[in-house]
Amino acid sequence: MSNIINTKGHTLGYARVSSVEQDTARQLEALNQLGLDRLFEDKASGKDTNRPALKEAMLYARAGDTLVVHSLDRLARNLVDLLNIVEELNSRGVSVKFLKENLVFTTSEADPFSKLTLQMLGAFAQFERSLIRERQREGIALAKEAGAYLGRKHALSDEQVEELVSLDKANHGKNRKALADKFGISRTSLYRYLESV
Repeated sequence: MSNIINTKGHTLGYARVSSVEQDTARQLEALNQLGLDRLFEDKASGKDTNRPALKEAMLYARAGDTLVVHSLDRLARNLVDLLNIVEELNSRGVSVKFLKENLVFTTSEADPFSKLTLQMLGAFAQFERSLIRERQREGIALAKEAGAYLGRKHALSDEQVEELVSLDKANHGKNRKALADKFGISRTSLYRYLESV
């Protein structure tokens, strides 16, 4: 038995476009027909985890509210992200509705189709994660075979850091790229080592 107390909630809208040049007019036209209580709008790539309006919408949403989105791809970066967002909102008693796909995800026991669809999305998300890990392993194996995969660069020992600092002083801070190459580190790491002493 859930301890979520559902109240007569608000209808919240979320719209997102991938760049500042695009506009949300098409999405807003469909969303505004619903008589929204509040609208949240992002102009950020779906791949970007920094979606301030989505974060705000998720913080704002309360039990009994419904978050309405034009389509699945406007809410999430991928299937795993979609599942996480929907499950988090549902666990707090917030329904999620997608207009284009005509899907509603809710915590209501009276909607077995919604629950089944979410479980299927979960299975696909798990499958997607497995495929990504498998492709990553295959890519690393091929790179190792070709001698191109070096793995993470090792940290320098205290003696190497002393040598690095001495050489940098002797060169009066010039030609730091060559110095970084000599120690097999990035220039960012080189500056970090130099600032740490």
